[in-house]
Amino acid sequence: MIHTYAGATIRFEIRYKNRTSIGITIDNYGNIEVQAPKKTPDEKVLHILETNWELIQQKLKEAKDRLQGPQEKVYENEESFLYLGKPYPIKIIEDHSITQDHVVFEGDRLLIYVKQLENEKIKQSLKRFYFQQTKAIVRKSISTYQCHFKTKPRSIRITDSTKTWGTCDSNRQLTFNWRLAMAPQEVIDYVIVHEMCHMIHLNHDRSFWRMVGKIMPDYKEKENWLAFSNWKMTV
Repeated sequence: MIHTYAGATIRFEIRYKNRTSIGITIDNYGNIEVQAPKKTPDEKVLHILETNWELIQQKLKEAKDRLQGPQEKVYENEESFLYLGKPYPIKIIEDHSITQDHVVFEGDRLLIYVKQLENEKIKQSLKRFYFQQTKAIVRKSISTYQCHFKTKPRSIRITDSTKTWGTCDSNRQLTFNWRLAMAPQEVIDYVIVHEMCHMIHLNHDRSFWRMVGKIMPDYKEKENWLAFSNWKMTV
């Protein structure tokens, strides 16, 4: 079916099932499915869609952006970058007196101090900021969840991996992706728990997932956030 409201048009499919309420799902490709109780009038379905119209449009935009993949960043004032799951605009400050380019999180924006206004220097300053923040956040999170484990990590490293969010080897050496600081704290905590559980179970067998689930019952929600949002985690 097709419906136009508030200047926008959507296509959706209705599935009638044995249920008591109307539900709306949007898949990774932006396909909308409405699940409704049998004999639900079309008018009621359209009313539910219109009630949730703003959220639907937001989800459709996210699906479109996700399919397009990472977009090239512009290193100019007000361009936004993720930090702990939220987008923050940047403000670039040229200061010839500083000893090293650096980034300061002010609370409502990221202040980038550089000696020269060059894109590569701005990019490297941001990357260095995320490395430092990820290292501090990871160490604090490991300390928080250590109570669930009888053994401790032998070492902790932050790396520039393009394939994994974290790893744990047979020597209990943990490594984590510097981009983790862009994710919400609870998502970072999940990656920490995941790798710490590998100190006990090196593979992804049932015992491993039972342990993860015992410490973090809603871990699948965190996995989903990474799956749907990793394309935004870039500088």
